[in-house]
Amino acid sequence: MSALFDPLTIGKVEFANRIWVSPMCQYMAEDGFVGQWHDVHLGSFATGGTGLIMVEATGVVPEGRISIGCPSIEDDEHAAAFAPIIHFAHQHGVKMGIQLAHAGRKGGCALPWADHKMATPEEGGWQAVSSSAIAFHGYPEPRALTVAEINQLTKDFAAAAKRAIDVGFDLIELHAAHGYLMHQFYSPLANTRTDQYGGSFENRIRFLIETVDAVKAAIPAGTPLFVRISATDWVDNGWNLMDSVELCAQLKAHGVDLVDVSTGGNVHNAPIKATPGFQVPFATAIRKETGIMTTAVGLITEPEQADHIIQTGEADAVFMAREFLRNPRFPLYAAEKLGVKVPWPLPIERGRK
Repeated sequence: MSALFDPLTIGKVEFANRIWVSPMCQYMAEDGFVGQWHDVHLGSFATGGTGLIMVEATGVVPEGRISIGCPSIEDDEHAAAFAPIIHFAHQHGVKMGIQLAHAGRKGGCALPWADHKMATPEEGGWQAVSSSAIAFHGYPEPRALTVAEINQLTKDFAAAAKRAIDVGFDLIELHAAHGYLMHQFYSPLANTRTDQYGGSFENRIRFLIETVDAVKAAIPAGTPLFVRISATDWVDNGWNLMDSVELCAQLKAHGVDLVDVSTGGNVHNAPIKATPGFQVPFATAIRKETGIMTTAVGLITEPEQADHIIQTGEADAVFMAREFLRNPRFPLYAAEKLGVKVPWPLPIERGRK
């Protein structure tokens, strides 16, 4: 029997299955507002049988966005723009999460298809900030955040989380992976601070832990809180799996429900061999060593592959991205292939074989 379509309860939320839509940047927001593209893009997943849609990296402040085309949830007006798609997803029994983010030194970009990397001030660009004044490869040097600014960002994450839940999101994910701001603090490759936010392991994870505590306090009890991490920098002297296990043990102690395990993003030329399921062992190790729930992500493309991950206890759920872009109703296809009977939306029932 398939385990991929078993329900999963986290806190007060029950997910219909364990095949979930990973956050995927679309670069189609205008002044931080999501719009019709997002309604259609995310709505296609909502009719496709997934248990959870995780909305793309969304800035908690305008300068937290990756690019001028990325969304933000900086105020109630920006939050309200998500309401129609949340309502639509809920009508189809699909839960909605949002990935709250700050891009740090990798922020302020132009649109990916522009003929230049960084957005100009006239286009709405800004100077990036980071844990330290160390540029990512090919990007301008960022400004190091002051302690007061770090503390304010923790409050900004908490306020954004409250807005997200108030507008109808079912859960919160903090984006602490892929070389963005929180990763820039915990990786020694990007953090050369000498104050309470730099140096030792405990100091480098302090910003993330303090933000977890603030977000937990801002959202209702029983609301799932996820954290996406990069389990390794893939290079010597960088962040590694042992660090991640220790971090995740602390995240669990501070009330995080699930760790969304990815890797990389902090070193531009890290020697990553992206083979099918190449990141799954990291999710498995963290789950085994800490007892926290994990999700696996990264080149998971086949129903049997995804089901095997759940069947064998390698992770509690799988996030998929590109396969959903190719087929937004991939879970319906997967269920048919695995011999599982799941409900289809009535208007498309005729497509069932």
